[in-house]
Amino acid sequence: MTAFSASPLVERVDVSVFTVPTDSPESDGTLQWDKTTMVLVQVHGAGHTGLGYTYADASAAKLIHNVLSQVVKGSDAMAVTQTYMEMWKRIRNLGRPGICSAAISAVDCALWDLKARLLNLPLVRLLGQVRPGAPVYGSGGFTSYSDKQLAQQLAGWVEEGIPAVKMKIGRQLERDMERVRAAREAIGHEPKLFVDANGAYSRKQALYQAEFFTQFGVFWFEEPVSSDDLEGLRLIRDRAPAMMEIAAGEYGYDIFYFRRMLEAGAVDVQQADITRCGGVTGFLQVAALCQAHNVPLSGHTAPGLHTHAACAVTPFKNLEYFHDHVRIESMFFEGLPQLVNGELRPDLSRPGLGLELKQADAQRFAA
Repeated sequence: MTAFSASPLVERVDVSVFTVPTDSPESDGTLQWDKTTMVLVQVHGAGHTGLGYTYADASAAKLIHNVLSQVVKGSDAMAVTQTYMEMWKRIRNLGRPGICSAAISAVDCALWDLKARLLNLPLVRLLGQVRPGAPVYGSGGFTSYSDKQLAQQLAGWVEEGIPAVKMKIGRQLERDMERVRAAREAIGHEPKLFVDANGAYSRKQALYQAEFFTQFGVFWFEEPVSSDDLEGLRLIRDRAPAMMEIAAGEYGYDIFYFRRMLEAGAVDVQQADITRCGGVTGFLQVAALCQAHNVPLSGHTAPGLHTHAACAVTPFKNLEYFHDHVRIESMFFEGLPQLVNGELRPDLSRPGLGLELKQADAQRFAA
């Protein structure tokens, strides 16, 4: 019989918090902000370090340090799904959605990164690669931008070879119409134009806007109403112009949320955020649900963290190349996936996620 050596254990869990000011004031249909907080996790074992992160409040770091680390330290570094389930059990009385799920997502990503590094494999190879790159769309176009800022940003992504761009709407009904017109003029006729209301509209407003947006070739309408209004999403999906896809799901924190949304027939495109939905483990679960419902999956923000998983799941549509996170990740990490012909491609010469923290650069933003 073949003798198998014991699996390496997770020996230490470190967590850090970084707060990065935006490069200008930002807003969407329902929120305004001027900074972004990253909670970064590093798990250590057998001489290797795995890295993961979430964009959440600093309280997620306290939860990781005080609660989750109790079940992660000493766990089998090869048995990521087992540790994932132990983390869920540990937060049973704390509430699964929100901060708890964001914290678990960061740790889960770090554990998958560590496992791949221990095996000296790129994470996408460990998961099972099905495509060389993840198609992206440029995302920003905040409602706080002037028309000139909006046009420059969207046109800039098109010049980079990104075939689709997304802008924020929902702050003012009439102003949204003017901004969508300006966006189409800036990018020309060929690129796809997406809009995101962040749940700001009523059902009737969303239907009215959908009809208006059609003349400017709006291909994707994200969260036209609140993502909690599954009946409203289904209504708009059924009545919107045929060429317009309805997307939602970025606020999904567990598999049950995505099951409800898919069973309601609420979306043409199911979104999921690897920094919220349970990390790599959760993202793979959502992909399986999407396959069962014949609905494509889209990755929400955090492009540096999504790319490997996005290249290993079916069905997959696209990945959000979000302005704030692209900016932060380029400041914080070496080894990011490279943008090639509108796709993010993982570096197959580097193990795990391929990311290495630029410690000195990140430290400037330490909270």
